[in-house]
Amino acid sequence: MMIWIVIALIVLLMLAVLYVLSTRCRAAGPEIRKLRPFAYAHRGLHNEVRPENSLAAFRAARDAGYGIELDVHLTKDGTLAVIHDHSLLRTTGQEGRVEDLQIEELWKYRLEGTAEHIPTLDEVLDLMDGQTPLIVELKADKNAAALAEAVCNRLETYKGLYCIESFDPRCISWLRKNRPQILRGQLTRNFLKDKSSKLPWILKFCLTRQLFNFRTRPDFVAYRFADRKRLGNRLVKKLWGATRVAWTITNLEDYKTARKEGWIPIFENFEP
Repeated sequence: MMIWIVIALIVLLMLAVLYVLSTRCRAAGPEIRKLRPFAYAHRGLHNEVRPENSLAAFRAARDAGYGIELDVHLTKDGTLAVIHDHSLLRTTGQEGRVEDLQIEELWKYRLEGTAEHIPTLDEVLDLMDGQTPLIVELKADKNAAALAEAVCNRLETYKGLYCIESFDPRCISWLRKNRPQILRGQLTRNFLKDKSSKLPWILKFCLTRQLFNFRTRPDFVAYRFADRKRLGNRLVKKLWGATRVAWTITNLEDYKTARKEGWIPIFENFEP
């Protein structure tokens, strides 16, 4: 009986060691510390007259002195479009899918009943002109490598501060292999309690517990603020020295808590 207890303890110890190693990140360097003083407007400083991910929302965030978080897709003709969802229905009221359209078709859509169009990444970068830091989220479909490469190629000539993040570990792995100098972050949340997610259970498990970090080796982990009290988030900070980003903060109390706990905040629906 005793031998089986010893074996069980050894197995548990080995699993614990493997878990700790799987959460490994790249320790925070001087570049990411430059991003830390800013609060980041989620999809721009949007409201009822400035749609999310619109040039108007980005302009407002820039003028208010905030950093900006934005979402990027790759269109059918290889253009980088700035919009959150793959489907256009929620933001434009019309049917369509970003990856199925060419940019000329996409420009015909209007955001949330306003005159604002879906901008390209070129337009956003020209507007920002290096004046405020950017958190660029890659919204991959079946094109993780192509999207990551296209975004990196475009950002090579951008003079401002930026980093790249994605929920898709394939994007972050591509960055690690092909553009290791670019700050990269793994987006995640507690997918295990997200009943709306259609991901397979094993992916939910691995993403929630940050088991892909050994492969992506992120500079930062961007975790849903409400889900932040998990062992993995303590490990990436205390053991591996990674930076932590909190999304999406919607009130001043949570903003102050995030700052106190050392998180870089991404916010919306209020101004800190």
